[in-house]
Amino acid sequence: MFGVWSPGEDVAKLAYYGLYSLQHRGQESAGIAVSDGSRIVVYKDMGLVAQVFNESVLNTLRGHVAVAHCRYSTSGSSVWENAQPTFRATPSANLALGHNGNLINTLELAGLLGDQSASPAGRATSDTDVLTALFAAAGIGASGAGHPGVEAAALAVLPLARGAFSLVFMDEQTLYAARDPQGFRPLVLGRMARGWVVASETAALDIVGAAFVREIEPGELVAIDGAGVRSHTFAPAKPAGCLFEYVYLARPDTAIAGRSVQATRVAVGRRLAAEYPADADLVIPVPESSTPAAIGYAQASGIPYGQGLVKNSYVGRTFIQPSQTIRERGIRLKYNPLRAAIAGQRLVVVDDSIVRGSTQRAIVAMLREAGAAEVHVRISSPPVAWPCFFGIDFPSRDELMAGNLTIDGIRESIGADSLGFVSLAGLIEATALPANRLCRACFDGKYPVPVAEGEKGKHLLEMAGSPAAGIR
Repeated sequence: MFGVWSPGEDVAKLAYYGLYSLQHRGQESAGIAVSDGSRIVVYKDMGLVAQVFNESVLNTLRGHVAVAHCRYSTSGSSVWENAQPTFRATPSANLALGHNGNLINTLELAGLLGDQSASPAGRATSDTDVLTALFAAAGIGASGAGHPGVEAAALAVLPLARGAFSLVFMDEQTLYAARDPQGFRPLVLGRMARGWVVASETAALDIVGAAFVREIEPGELVAIDGAGVRSHTFAPAKPAGCLFEYVYLARPDTAIAGRSVQATRVAVGRRLAAEYPADADLVIPVPESSTPAAIGYAQASGIPYGQGLVKNSYVGRTFIQPSQTIRERGIRLKYNPLRAAIAGQRLVVVDDSIVRGSTQRAIVAMLREAGAAEVHVRISSPPVAWPCFFGIDFPSRDELMAGNLTIDGIRESIGADSLGFVSLAGLIEATALPANRLCRACFDGKYPVPVAEGEKGKHLLEMAGSPAAGIR
């Protein structure tokens, strides 16, 4: 997500560049909403940022405030109706909203809507659409026009939401940002010469020339307009930031809680070398998110670092594609071995995680076909053995290799000569944060917020009846 409030700037193009820098967080759809002070225009479609937007489209989006979003679906199908920003009109103000995360009381919130749930998209079935409808419904009764209505509505609704929600939203005049009390997903505030920026990662601030100011705090709502920045606390902070952000989701040039993701990943690689040494000739990464950990492993082990796999930069991130069939095809398109570099070599192959096992199985097979003498796989995270309900699409233990197999069973399944995962303690230590400020549920099954059985599943609203039709 990306939001900008900056009179006199071309906010649509700023939003485009900010969103482009965040493309790694979602590849299914993209959208930008812009307001000129009197009306909000939303343009969104399925596809990558560069596929959805071009110069002529951006030139039609004029205003001083914008909200942008690229989607990785964890609630509702990957269809146009669920693309973001979502939109609602109320008598006092219109509202466009982008959401990173996943709510865990969606059905409960949808039940509060009653007849006010009708979606302009017609068939939207995401937790984001439910939340937007609740904001709009609360805003109808809020006093005043412009920001007081939306601001009051947000302060009334946000305490009702449970789960992961980093939000960037807007009315005609004001930019807003909010973060759940656990702060599961990152959200930062930046300053420009003539305005303000909010974004999912600090790297997006760098791209548009904004200076990092601070993180949006867990349980905080921020409003930005001509009067400056206003802050409200809508719930007590109970920090539990996602540990998987450090492993895979965030860019290496992003900082989380004041620490570079790159530095964290290198430190994890060094720890991995100490915990699982190997007698080998070459350390290679599975590019790109594993590269820092492979560098750390090589530094600590003394084994030379090299390139053994060439990545096709025009293929997206295979893990966050919406179907398993696409994931499996994407792996072969995405990587190709450097045969001359790896033939006859004993390899340490460093990867960031094993979720479903498809990537590692294909890569080990490719390396053996290319002549590798041995393939020792090292993983810079602990085994992912538990589902995530806070914004990552592995919702069932049945899908998770580590949820069903022993370490040796995983090694045998992927065809490696040896396999080692960094310890949970080692990963946490590399973040420089205390364990009680991190959500590590996908590794140890301890969820910071309990999840009811009836609230589990990506297609929850589609099975129950969409908010557009009323829950039945």
